[in-house]
Amino acid sequence: MPVWGRIGLSHPLGIVQGFFAQNGVNPDWEKKVIEYFKEKLKENNAPKWVPSLNEVPLHYLKPNSFVKFRCMIQDMFDPEFYMGVYETVNQNTKAHVLHFGKYRDVAECGPQQELDLNSPRNTTLERQTFYCVPVPGESTWVKEAYVNANQARVSPSTSYTPSRHKRSYEDDDDMDLQPNKQKDQHAGARQAGSVGGLQWCGEPKRLETEASTGQQLNSLNLSSPFDLNFPLPGEKGPACLVKVYEDWDCFKVNDILELYGILSVDPVLSILNNDERDASALLDPMECTDTAEEQRVHSPPASLVPRIHVILAQKLQHINPLLPACLNKEESKTFVSSFMSELSPVRAELLGFLTHALLGDSLAAEYLILHLISTVYTRRDVLPLGKFTVNLSGCPRNSTFTEHLYRIIQHLVPASFRLQMTIENMNHLKFIPHKDYTANRLVSGLLQLPSNTSLVIDETLLEQGQLDTPGVHNVTALSNLITWQKVDYDFSYHQMEFPCNINVFITSEGRSLLPADCQIHLQPQLIPPNMEEYMNSLLSAVLPSVLNKFRIYLTLLRFLEYSISDEITKAVEDDFVEMRKNDPQSITADDLHQLLVVARCLSLSAGQTTLSRERWLRAKQLESLRRTRLQQQKCVNGNEL
Repeated sequence: MPVWGRIGLSHPLGIVQGFFAQNGVNPDWEKKVIEYFKEKLKENNAPKWVPSLNEVPLHYLKPNSFVKFRCMIQDMFDPEFYMGVYETVNQNTKAHVLHFGKYRDVAECGPQQELDLNSPRNTTLERQTFYCVPVPGESTWVKEAYVNANQARVSPSTSYTPSRHKRSYEDDDDMDLQPNKQKDQHAGARQAGSVGGLQWCGEPKRLETEASTGQQLNSLNLSSPFDLNFPLPGEKGPACLVKVYEDWDCFKVNDILELYGILSVDPVLSILNNDERDASALLDPMECTDTAEEQRVHSPPASLVPRIHVILAQKLQHINPLLPACLNKEESKTFVSSFMSELSPVRAELLGFLTHALLGDSLAAEYLILHLISTVYTRRDVLPLGKFTVNLSGCPRNSTFTEHLYRIIQHLVPASFRLQMTIENMNHLKFIPHKDYTANRLVSGLLQLPSNTSLVIDETLLEQGQLDTPGVHNVTALSNLITWQKVDYDFSYHQMEFPCNINVFITSEGRSLLPADCQIHLQPQLIPPNMEEYMNSLLSAVLPSVLNKFRIYLTLLRFLEYSISDEITKAVEDDFVEMRKNDPQSITADDLHQLLVVARCLSLSAGQTTLSRERWLRAKQLESLRRTRLQQQKCVNGNEL
């Protein structure tokens, strides 16, 4: 690891202090800090040396070290004020010292120093707090690829080792740039409170024991009732309070971010927040704006919900670690053109792989590929263009087929979730996020998902039964998601519309209860005696390098630009008129729209960014085969599918 890496990763505040000392109150020091870290991260493999909260357990990371975090914004709290610059006075020498408050939760104050709250040099600034969670539904292969790519190897921080609870962070000389100064940080008269978002306290002897035991107690008291607010059940990983100082207007709820910043896990925060809660309980309720519940949610123990003070934040186009993070950049074009040159054999292999997964049905495999690369590329008024929800009907009932088919999809896409559509789940699961005004937070639901998530809805598990009111609302929410690609979050007094871009794939026995764009009826060419064995052997037969090509293929094609020339547009219009002339009932404007979506995905699946006559005819052929199959099945069953 380069020298800057050792210092920068362990002691980023020391680097910040250097720029602050050189520039004083001149705001240029803040820009210089950002530029410094931005340039350092451009150096060869530098990001790989930065420990990630997604991979490294919190107790392995040193407080105030430089970390990264791949996450989704689950909620945005109100902006908070903090002391950007503050002055302390030495009680003995009367010497005045300026400090920076940026990137800190706890004010730096020596043993004989106290804050000069009336200093004209103090400045109050504003920062935004995001509540961030790991990316919902992130696939195992994505996590593993990020772990393998990173070179950061850390050993447990001694301050978190159970046998050494009474040792405060500041006793570890290894991690301090200025150990003597830091050891004195919390000395002075015992005070608890906050000024402009920065908190301070003193009495180091009490602090050592309180910091460790307080951390344990808070963790015990709050771990059970405190909900980390993950949208999907069974999710793991840390939730973080993310403090953002610049350009927070660029981000919105459900964005996926990659953050680089300073980790703050000072147990003092838990003690102070508890003290504040105790103090607020004594205040006149009319004078106390924050409820105890709101303080509990917005100021959880740092051991449970660490803080990250962001230096650099990037909105991610995708989370596929096999591709460049930003596909629009010049340096990514070589990767893209190189992969596009070998696209044809990759598509052929993927089609064969999915044909086996769909029990020998190559037509269903074609439609599954088109579905997996579809995306909402724009909106016309309220209509989302490009979405392609597929309903795979004819799935065997009381079989593990749908479960294993989902496993195959999981191995191909970066993020996914399988919703088992049972009466119990529909009646009891919370689909729609809602605002909790008591805690002043957005309580997540299953449909709070980032863009490009694959949502697989399994209707084969649906039995006869009664949907109650929440169940009806959940079905309506799914229908709105499919039709309009939006979820209406519940803010009690009103609904707030959140546009989304979720790929919905429905497996069912008959025709789905939900409004799919396209229904394809499965025609198995074989029924394996042991479905699990069959699917496992299918996965193990694919080389990891080939599987990675499938993953790149399905992510990359979603981001390709696509257009239709005037000449082809005219040909399509003429074709539509001709089809209507021959049989007015055979095709409607909606059918034409679907044909264009199929033609778009078909072109992109072949690496073509414009529609050709050949692809248009192939799209018509696929749709004709699909419709014919549905008609045949309808005749066999004697009812509509």
